[in-house]
Amino acid sequence: LNRMAAENTPQMLRSIRRLPAKEAKNQELEWDDLTFQFNSLSFVYADENHLFGYATSPDEAQKMVSDFNKKYEKPKKIEDAGGKFHLIQFESDHIRTKEVILEAKTILSPENFSLHYGDGSLAWHQKFVDKLTSKKSGLSIFEGRPGTGKTFYLRHLMGELKDTHRFYFIPTSSMNILSKPDFIGFWSDQHRHHSDRQFVVILEDSDVALMTRGTYNREQVSAILNLTDGMLADFLKLQIICTINCSASEIDHALLRPGRLLSHRLFNRLNYGDALRLAESFGKKLTQVRDYSIAEVFADEEITEVRSRGPVGFAQ
Repeated sequence: LNRMAAENTPQMLRSIRRLPAKEAKNQELEWDDLTFQFNSLSFVYADENHLFGYATSPDEAQKMVSDFNKKYEKPKKIEDAGGKFHLIQFESDHIRTKEVILEAKTILSPENFSLHYGDGSLAWHQKFVDKLTSKKSGLSIFEGRPGTGKTFYLRHLMGELKDTHRFYFIPTSSMNILSKPDFIGFWSDQHRHHSDRQFVVILEDSDVALMTRGTYNREQVSAILNLTDGMLADFLKLQIICTINCSASEIDHALLRPGRLLSHRLFNRLNYGDALRLAESFGKKLTQVRDYSIAEVFADEEITEVRSRGPVGFAQ
């Protein structure tokens, strides 16, 4: 978009730039979208993911889009051998996506996969991939304490299915987007431009959105119910994967109904033997004989487990 704006400045009819987040390292303004006018009836609109041409004939509009696409397409990096996902952002009543590229090392070999997740994990993984490929919609729940490898597995999944699936990530802070009417139009637009892909939506730490319905989460639970089964699911064709830290017993029972729930996977801590084998595979020793999370095995410093001793201070 930067090069497009610089090389077509005289033809720029309209442009929008957005302020970077305060915590972003790069504080330069970023282009949100650009519109160019080449004669009285010929226009090109561009944003990070789309190109649209407007002209007096379909052939002319198609040629304009094709020329722009060839000239300004993002270069493909050979080293970007990992998967990728699209971060969904909701800003000023506008839904947009930001592409995030993952490193090649996030894709695990079969041997490393078994080291990380234990015996039988590869067989489960293949069955899960088959479900994501054969089913057009549904809900999957990954349950486990922090550090047990849920996100690590999702990165691997994105890499393995990068040629057939398109992954979207909704941050916890934006979970209310699920119930917004614009969300349906957004998916319709995505399907129109990526009709050759199957869509997978990732909701991390989505405990609140899945727990038994109450006044604080009713809209989110209802939205997931509608997106994963029924007529709306038939139209949107979304696979939704939720990671949770709570127990599955706290989840709204309607979400666990057979036909809607494709998979419920419990990510456990590694016993000492499995943790030791994983650590030794990359040259590390474990000094304490106990169970470990994957995050603890990879931690640079030894983790001291803190155990609760009951109430401290005044209590009844």
